[in-house]
Amino acid sequence: MTDVFGDLVGQDEAVATLRRAAASAAALLRAAAPVAAHAGAPAGAGDPEGHDGLDALAEEFDEPGADGPVAPPAADPGAGMTHAWIFTGPPGSGRSVAARAFAAALQCVHGTGCGRCPGCHTTLAGTHADVRLVVPEGLSIGVGEMRALVLRAASTPSGGRWQVVIIEDADRLTEAAGNALLKAVEEPPPRTVFLLCAPSTHPDDVSVTIRSRCRVVPLRQPHAGAVAEVLVRRDGIAPDVAEWAAAAAQGHVGRARRLARDPEARQRRDAVLAVPRRLTGVGAAFDAASALIEAAEAEAAASVAEADEAERAALQTALGAGGTGRGAAGAMRGAAGQLKDLEKRQKSRATRAQRDALDRALVDLAGFYRDALTMALRAPVAPVHTDTAALAGAGAQKWEAEGALRRLEAVLECRAAIEANVKPRIAVEAMMLSLWRG
Repeated sequence: MTDVFGDLVGQDEAVATLRRAAASAAALLRAAAPVAAHAGAPAGAGDPEGHDGLDALAEEFDEPGADGPVAPPAADPGAGMTHAWIFTGPPGSGRSVAARAFAAALQCVHGTGCGRCPGCHTTLAGTHADVRLVVPEGLSIGVGEMRALVLRAASTPSGGRWQVVIIEDADRLTEAAGNALLKAVEEPPPRTVFLLCAPSTHPDDVSVTIRSRCRVVPLRQPHAGAVAEVLVRRDGIAPDVAEWAAAAAQGHVGRARRLARDPEARQRRDAVLAVPRRLTGVGAAFDAASALIEAAEAEAAASVAEADEAERAALQTALGAGGTGRGAAGAMRGAAGQLKDLEKRQKSRATRAQRDALDRALVDLAGFYRDALTMALRAPVAPVHTDTAALAGAGAQKWEAEGALRRLEAVLECRAAIEANVKPRIAVEAMMLSLWRG
């Protein structure tokens, strides 16, 4: 089995940075243990492994044949470590993968992210008691959720080495939630680490005040060869299918895996790439927009239906649904407010799922017009969609470089409009008309 960073594709510089930080964090704990013992603290106070565990860790670092990278402790313990990190990069670059892997390395009993110890296993599986993962189900992360998280993060690690908080899509923090997080980042507990994931450090994504207190780990879009290699090695996908999926996904590892393994995902992609052929007039443009929106809505509904039903059933059971005892009927009558709150959260999650599905379709469509543009310019680059290269070539001859560029810009403007909360149907209809007119 590879170590915890094995699934972080094409990010050698970032992995090296995180390995050094994990080694420094382990050295920091080793340096703190004798101080605590000298001060009269019982062995293992504040550290579930105790002093002996830290001594074993030192031997692990010094042992030449130890599994995993050998990282000698820094002269200044903790010099490569800090309490707050931001992982940035384009979609599919592995921001959340990097954050989880780093969390596992911090909890690793060897301090290297070996991938075999209980700390690594439970962190990667999402069951570690001292690793809290925040994945926004709706369009934003509210202040109530963030305050509760910060309060819990202030506690001493119960079974691990660090208290780790991972916030995926930190760009979805509301202003009030960002302020609540800022207070914790400004005055962090001694054994708590905050790991934030965001597309960039632009003020629209992460506030300047939070950014100034974090160390940034930039990730880049992995090249198709690296994505194909991991699909073959980890998922057992045929090399030719892996190469096609990696190119079509434009470096997005999760998207490439879905394309390689899910026939329905391939059918949805084929329907999107058929859009340029369908734009024969104004009516056809509006029809194409409706089809794209309806497909995104159907995909989103299918993705959240099972979770919605399970949540509703669990809440009704907790509130006494089906009970026959005295007061059961009254309890259910008083549960209307909680059911309404659940429906509100589920609606927000469905909206986000719809926008995510629509964005994936727009990325595929942008890839097609990018292929047409590169062919019109005779650029020596491989096409994104090899299976529609002939159609893109025909478009390049008809539109020339300027027309292909205008169409590509129309798709990108549609993505930006939806991100700015323009109604998806209005944004897509405007895009389709621009694509038809050229």
